[in-house]
Amino acid sequence: MSKNHPIISVVGSSGAGTSTVKHTFEQIFRRDDINAAMIEGDAFHRFDRAEMKAEMQRWMDSGDQTFSHFSVEANLLDELEEQFAAYAETGRCSSRTYVHNAQEAEIHGVQPGKFTDWREIGDGSDLLFYEGLHGAVRTDSIDIASKADLKIGVVPVINLEWTQKIHRDRSSRGYSTEAVTDTILRRMHAYVNVICPQFSETDINFQRIPTVDTSNPFIARWIPTAGESLVVIRFKSPRGIDFPYLTSMIQGSWMSRANSIVIPCDKLDLAMQLILTPMILRLVETSRRAR
Repeated sequence: MSKNHPIISVVGSSGAGTSTVKHTFEQIFRRDDINAAMIEGDAFHRFDRAEMKAEMQRWMDSGDQTFSHFSVEANLLDELEEQFAAYAETGRCSSRTYVHNAQEAEIHGVQPGKFTDWREIGDGSDLLFYEGLHGAVRTDSIDIASKADLKIGVVPVINLEWTQKIHRDRSSRGYSTEAVTDTILRRMHAYVNVICPQFSETDINFQRIPTVDTSNPFIARWIPTAGESLVVIRFKSPRGIDFPYLTSMIQGSWMSRANSIVIPCDKLDLAMQLILTPMILRLVETSRRAR
C-alpha cells in the first residue's frame, strides 16, 4: 500500500461482470479528472494462446485436468506483485497487452492470442487500476492483496456466473456449450482454491443475485436482466459508511446485515458512483498531498 501512489484492484472471474465495473471506474476517472494507469489481468498470463493449449495438454497427459487460466501456475503472479510494489514506490511499473481478437490485433499490430511487448506505464498518473482474476491473491509465497489500497470483488452467484459465461463464450467467441462446460469443470479446482479466497481479502464485494430461476445454467436461453436481479454490497469494514444516506439515495435498497446493503441491480451504477467516488477521491487527494 502507498499514500504516494495508490492502487485499486478489481477482482472477478471470467464472466463475472468486471468489465462493467471497469466502465464505471472509467466514468469516475474521466469526470473527476483522474489520470489512471491501467493493468489488465490477462497481461500476466504466463502463456500465449498456443502455449497455453500445449501446456494444458501436458497437464492432462500427466493425469491432472485442473490446469486453467485460474491456476497460480498459469500466471506470472510473482511478476504482478513486483509491478504493484514498483508502482507503489515509484508511480511507474511495466505491463503489456494480451490480444484477444482480430480487432485488437489491428490496434496493437500483434496476432490474436499473442502478447505485445512489455512497456513502462504510470508516469504522471494519479493511481494504478487493475482488473482481472488475481488482484487480491494471498498465498505462502505471494501477497498481492497487501499491495492494493482498495480491493473490489465482483461476484455473481455461481449459477448466474456460469450462465453469463456460457452466453458470452457462445455468442462472441463461437464456443459450443460443451466446450464452455469443459472449461468450467477444469477451472473448478482453482476457482475454489484461488479465486474464492480473494473475496475475503476485498474491501467491498458486489454480488449479483437473480430473482428468477437459474437452476440449470447450461440450458438457460437468456441472462437474467438487471430488473430480474438484486445486488448485495458487502463492506469488509462498515466504519465510515453512511448507510442511511445510501438507502435514502438508492430507491428500493435496504440493509440485510450491519455491513451489507441490498439494492436493485439496475441501481448498481448509481450505488458504485455513490460508494466509490469519495473513496477514490480520498486516495487521490492523499496521494497528491504526499507528493
